[in-house]
Amino acid sequence: MSQIKILALGDVVGENAVEYIRRRLGRFCDDNAIDFTVINGENACMGQGNGLDVVSAKTLLQSGADVITSGNHIWHKKDMREYLDSTDLIIRPANYQPSMPGQGYTKVNCQGYTMLVINVLGVIYIEPLDSPFAAVEQILEREEGRYDFAVLDIHAEATSEKYALARYFDGRIHAMFGTHTHIPTADNQVLKKGSGFVCDLGMCGPVDSILGVKNECIIERLVNASQQKFELADGEIEANGVIFTLDTDSKKCLSVE
Repeated sequence: MSQIKILALGDVVGENAVEYIRRRLGRFCDDNAIDFTVINGENACMGQGNGLDVVSAKTLLQSGADVITSGNHIWHKKDMREYLDSTDLIIRPANYQPSMPGQGYTKVNCQGYTMLVINVLGVIYIEPLDSPFAAVEQILEREEGRYDFAVLDIHAEATSEKYALARYFDGRIHAMFGTHTHIPTADNQVLKKGSGFVCDLGMCGPVDSILGVKNECIIERLVNASQQKFELADGEIEANGVIFTLDTDSKKCLSVE
């Protein structure tokens, strides 16, 4: 029995987290025999503010990311809007209109296997986009017979929506994970039909923060309803994510750690 290990890392927040990954990802992958790495990079931009810029994206790819997924903040940096059409290693949610830059999925070689990586955005509490269910279904139909393993990043607010997508595609997508809420969930599991799933990977960012932002900024906004500007927190960085171990013979997930 042979196996493929997929590392999925949660939303990268800020340039300090990018630097943390640059210094540590390669060694971690070597130590844990990782074959394929997917990172959600939608908040990894240099300086303040949300979004992903080209410099940060290239750093993550050069550090060992095979594919960078994203979410609703992917449009915040003009240079990334232009760059999305020139690369197939950075994807945006597939349920945005086709007229938007970039693509919602990609296929990448891993150890001789073709990995299909899909990104969708939830529609509950976020944006009134097309159905993520329909978007994924269309991709699976279009690419049928052209890939060996499928991976899905569900960038969504509602846990119910993430669970619904995971159970709907159980047995058809081999590794599924949620992003966006920046808090790691303790529900990593192998579903009934053999797909691996976790509701949220968490984030790669400052530990002493509220979702990567300075505590006082969030507290001031919530306590006094002020329009306090968000500032990225400093200090110790932590990377959250999971490792999916897939069996290449049965095409089922063996574990989610």
